[in-house]
Amino acid sequence: MTRLAARLGRHALLLQAEALSALEGAVDEPFVFDHFETFVFSQEDRLGIGTPVGMESWFVYGFDPAPHRLAGRRSARRRRRKRPLPKVVPRAFIRSTRRVLQILNRLAPAGFQLNSDDKPDYRTATAADSRIDHRIHPNPLRGPAGDRAAAVERDRAMFSVDLLHKLLRHSQAHHGRETIAFGRRANAILERMALMAVWRNFVKRVSERRSDPITPAMKLGLTERCWSWGDVLSRRRFPGRIELPEGWDRIYRRGWITPAVGRNTTHELRHAF
Repeated sequence: MTRLAARLGRHALLLQAEALSALEGAVDEPFVFDHFETFVFSQEDRLGIGTPVGMESWFVYGFDPAPHRLAGRRSARRRRRKRPLPKVVPRAFIRSTRRVLQILNRLAPAGFQLNSDDKPDYRTATAADSRIDHRIHPNPLRGPAGDRAAAVERDRAMFSVDLLHKLLRHSQAHHGRETIAFGRRANAILERMALMAVWRNFVKRVSERRSDPITPAMKLGLTERCWSWGDVLSRRRFPGRIELPEGWDRIYRRGWITPAVGRNTTHELRHAF
């Protein structure tokens, strides 16, 4: 079953890359960006997944991993555990954000508006590109002592990416905040993320309350109707025939290793390429 899930995830990744190629130079909407935080194997191993979403279409334009460790000092009990620590990726969030910006620059080469929170890594990643209109929306203090108007403004600007993150936590049990059933491998989590992006873009309607069945892909002119899973799986795709964004080839080949698991199976089947 896990092998079938991995194969579905790789297929979804190629379909998503194909959609991005069709949208190259044709996107004219602001983007909303944030990293979705989850655990891999344990609470010490954390994985941020960068998710750029269209502010108006709610289309998920991609995803990119940023593995990192639990912040702060480790307790004596955790130091006694004899298991491999997650590999530290220097400036993981900055690198992840820059890879996402490369995707967005292809979609809107003349420049675009990027909405995000006030994470310092986002400012660093966008500072060198003058084409990006980076608009920062800090998360204000909530509750009776907070600024309600500022909170409403922030939530309105970040709504599309916040909604995607809520869908992830609701529909995938290993992302739940109160669970201990974390995903075991970063590769598998990213494959399920690809499948989730395709479902959100092509299968799920923008709104379940409205009577008109419109998907994010329909809003962008990629399709003329809601897709079924039969449509998603109707044609086999090969990575050698589709241009993959930077870093996606590593996801396809299952190159994001989780040391704590031990054996990590990579994707090296000859006829798959």
